[in-house]
Amino acid sequence: MVEFEFWWLLIIPLFFGLGWFAARIDIAQIISESTDFPSAYFKGLNFLIKNQYEKAAEAFSHAVKINNESLEIHFVLGSLYRRTGQLDRAINLHIDLLETRELTHQQQESVKAELALDYFKTGLYDRAEELLLALNKDSYHQFSLNTLLDIYSKEREWNKAITTATELEKISGVSFRENISHFYCEIAVIHILEKKNTQANEILRKALDEHKNCVRANILLGDICESEERFDEAVSHWKKVEYQQPEYLGLVASKILNAYQRQDKLNEGLTILSGYYDLYKLKTLLSILYSAIMSNEGPKKAETIARNELIQRPSLSALDQLFEAQAIGKTSKISNIELIQQTIKNAIGDRRFYSCNKCGFKARQFHWHCPACNSWESLPSEPIDIIMDNKI
Repeated sequence: MVEFEFWWLLIIPLFFGLGWFAARIDIAQIISESTDFPSAYFKGLNFLIKNQYEKAAEAFSHAVKINNESLEIHFVLGSLYRRTGQLDRAINLHIDLLETRELTHQQQESVKAELALDYFKTGLYDRAEELLLALNKDSYHQFSLNTLLDIYSKEREWNKAITTATELEKISGVSFRENISHFYCEIAVIHILEKKNTQANEILRKALDEHKNCVRANILLGDICESEERFDEAVSHWKKVEYQQPEYLGLVASKILNAYQRQDKLNEGLTILSGYYDLYKLKTLLSILYSAIMSNEGPKKAETIARNELIQRPSLSALDQLFEAQAIGKTSKISNIELIQQTIKNAIGDRRFYSCNKCGFKARQFHWHCPACNSWESLPSEPIDIIMDNKI
C-alpha cells in the first residue's frame, strides 16, 4: 500500500492554476484574432445581409485599408465591385495583389481565377480565356470550363463550345446534351445562310443524335426542305414537333399551313391545325387558324371560332377577334363597333412577350438562347399576355 504524502495536496491547486492560465491564453488569442477584423468588416457584412451592395463595397474597401493582409476580404471586395459594376476597380484590385504581394502558388491561382471573372464581366474574353486555360486543373478545372463555356457561347465559337461542354459533362456528371444540340443548330444556321444545305443537314442530324427532343433541329430540317420545295418532307419534319415537345407547335403552325397552301391543299392544313388546337389549346394556334379562316372562309366562320373561344376561355384577345369578325361581316348592330375594337387593341397592344423562366428577361420575339442569362430553351414557346388571364 502506497503511503499518502501530504505534499501531494499542493499539486492539486497547481494543476487548477495551470488550467486557468491556459484557458486565459486561449481566450486572449481568440479575442486577438477576432479584433484582426476591423469594425468596417462587420458593417460590410450587415450591408450584405440587407442586400445593400454599394454600401457593403464601401465598408469592405475601408476594411481592406485597415487590414491589407487578408486575402479573404480582398476577394469579397472584388466580388462586390463586380456585382456593382465597378469592374475597373475589381481588375486593379486583383492585379495589385499579383504584382505587390508575396503569394503562395495556391493563392496566386485564386487571385487569377478572380481576375478571369473580372475580365469576363468586362467583356475582355481573350484575356479571361488565357487565364482560365492556364489555371490548375486539379483545383479549378470545372470552374474554368463553366466560364469558358459562357465565353464561347457569347463569342459564338460553337465548335469550342461543343468540346468544352462535352468535357464539362464528363467531370461534372451534369448533362449538357440539350446545350450541345443547340450548338450544332447554330452551326447549321450558318451553313443554311451560306446555302450549304447538305452540310446543314449533317449537322442537324448530329443535333438530334445528341438530344432526340431537339425541336429546333426538326424545324430547321423542315425549313431546308421547304426552301428546296420538298413540301411533304418539310411538313413531315415539322409534324415531329408534336411528339417531341407539343408546346412548340405554335412555331411551326404557319409553316405547315403555308406548305399545304402552296400545294393547293389548304383545307387539309386547316384540319391538321384544328386537330392540334383541340388537343393542346395553344393561343398561337388559335390566332393562326382565325386569320387563315378569315381570309379563306370569310368572317362568319371566323366569328364562330372567336365566339366559341370567348365562351370557353374568356380573354380580350378573343373578344377582339369576335368584334373584328362582326365588323367585317357587319353582323353586329353596334354602330361604333370599330371604336370598341380599337379600344381593345390599345388595351392589349404590345403587352405580349416571352419571359425567360431563369432570369425574367422579356423579349418581343422568341429566342432559343436567352440573351441575358445564356440559358437555352428558357423562354416559353408561347408569348405571355399581361392580361391574358383576366376574366371579362
